[in-house]
Amino acid sequence: MDLVTYRELAPPTGLLPVVACLWEHDLPPDHEQRIIPDGCVDLVRLEGELVVVGADTGPVVARSHATAASARTSGIRLRPGAAGAVLGIPASEVRDLRVPLADVWPDVGPALADALSAADPAGRLDLLARTVLRRGAERDGLVAAAARRLGVPGSRISGVAQDLGVSERHLHRRTVDAVGYGPKMLGRVARLRRLICLSAGAPSSLADRAATAGYASQAHMSDEVRRLTGLTPVRFLEDAALTAA
Repeated sequence: MDLVTYRELAPPTGLLPVVACLWEHDLPPDHEQRIIPDGCVDLVRLEGELVVVGADTGPVVARSHATAASARTSGIRLRPGAAGAVLGIPASEVRDLRVPLADVWPDVGPALADALSAADPAGRLDLLARTVLRRGAERDGLVAAAARRLGVPGSRISGVAQDLGVSERHLHRRTVDAVGYGPKMLGRVARLRRLICLSAGAPSSLADRAATAGYASQAHMSDEVRRLTGLTPVRFLEDAALTAA
């Protein structure tokens, strides 16, 4: 039986500030994959094409082709707050989109795509990493700090902005440029990730998990999980696993 295999690899030391991980995903033929928002932008080699996968605001369900062989997808995941600098454009321009990298990096995209086609799987990840490293990009420090604070249960955008010494409007603009969407959406994603973490611990009721993760109620959690994943909390948490971000 063909199995789904997902692997995350640590980025080279020089990329740690902007890259969450390198990854590979082997999918059997005609397999459905559900992708949920994580606050990240990925550069992905997908079916032979190199694309920028923008920050998602809802679930994306993709299906591999019904071919005789398993398909391998590989990519590099940019940390929240790094995408705008690495891409060289506001990250909001690729939000909820899959855009050919050649359209974003016309100077290097086509040659990189050719090099990736000729490389083996390990070589592809190395090429992606070295290409991002040469960009010399730096993660937006303000947005990175905001993302950490929004990951704390009970955090409020007004309080985060005040702690960072900026207006809510300024924080919103910087976050949209660096991540692809604003602090409110980033906070919703952080809360969902907290919920996933809780599911890996000791068993507890959905109401307890909702309260600990920072939802106003179990009903609030159910609504948010459906909007972000397309599934009920029970179904989603059955096999939810936290990915690097």
